[in-house]
Amino acid sequence: MNLSATYGRIIRRELHSPRSAAAIAVAVTIMLLCGWLGTEIVLHLINEPALLATPADLAEGVASASTAPAPLLAGLSVGCGLVGLLLVVLAGAPGRRARHQIDSERTVTVVDDEVIASALAGRSARVGGIDPDNTRVSISRRLATVHLVPTSGRPVHQGAVLDAVRGQLDGLNPRPPLQSRVVVALGGKVGA
Repeated sequence: MNLSATYGRIIRRELHSPRSAAAIAVAVTIMLLCGWLGTEIVLHLINEPALLATPADLAEGVASASTAPAPLLAGLSVGCGLVGLLLVVLAGAPGRRARHQIDSERTVTVVDDEVIASALAGRSARVGGIDPDNTRVSISRRLATVHLVPTSGRPVHQGAVLDAVRGQLDGLNPRPPLQSRVVVALGGKVGA
C-alpha cells in the first residue's frame, strides 16, 4: 500500500469540505418539482381541480413564451443561465475547511485555524506586553491578521510583534503558507 497516496487522500478529505449540502438542495428541489408535476398529472387524469395549473395550461404557457416581451425573456434567460453557472461552479470548486496542514516527518498533521490563531494570540500578547483579552487573531487561507488593543499609555512595538508572529508561523510551517499582518489599534483600553 502506498502511504503517500493514502496520506494525500487523508489531507484532501481533512482540508476540503464536501459539496453534499448543495447537491442535496438541488436534488430536493428537483424531487419537489417532479412530485408537483406528477400530482398535477394525476389530478388531471381523475378529473379533479389542479393545485396550481393543469398540464394543458402549463404546456400552453410554455408554447406562448415567444409572445412575451423580449426584455422579460432576456431576463429569465440570464437568470436561468446564472443559476446554472452557479451550480456548475459549486459542483466543480472544492469547499475549504478552516484548517491548515503542518509539515511533520512521520505522519499527517492537520490543525484547525482556531488553534493556530490561539497560539499566535498568546505569543503576540506576551511580546507586545498586553493583556491576552486585548488580542484577536483572524486566519484566512493565506493570511494571519493579529489585532492588538494596547493599554492606554503603553506603546506596542508593532515590528517586534510582527517578528514574533512570523517566527511562530515559520516554526509551524503551515501549508498553504500564511502571510502575517499586525494591526495595532490607535486608541487603547484603560488598564487595571
